[in-house]
Amino acid sequence: MNRKVISYLGFAKKSGNLLTGVNTCTFALAKGKVRLMILAEDISENSRKKIMKEIRKYGVKHIEYGSSGEMSHAVGASGRNVFAICDKGFAEAITKEIERESEQKKSIRGQ
Repeated sequence: MNRKVISYLGFAKKSGNLLTGVNTCTFALAKGKVRLMILAEDISENSRKKIMKEIRKYGVKHIEYGSSGEMSHAVGASGRNVFAICDKGFAEAITKEIERESEQKKSIRGQ
């Protein structure tokens, strides 16, 4: 996992702009608070279907990134696989870093 992403997640948590868990994130989506949803790459199919239905319903950007263990550890939680970022600045910074990391991986594979 990208160190900057971990840092941004930590800052978001400290500032109260990070929510975790399917039910908590679903509730926040319905209230219009979420700017970015991050789904762990190893999320269960059932949880994925449930949260994706809500993401599509409310038109929120989402990204699949990291494992639930890595992501949970990064935010000081356990067993979480859905993460909601509620601040636009954090959402943009995290998206940018994840996309940059993805591009770097693609260029390494392409060499």
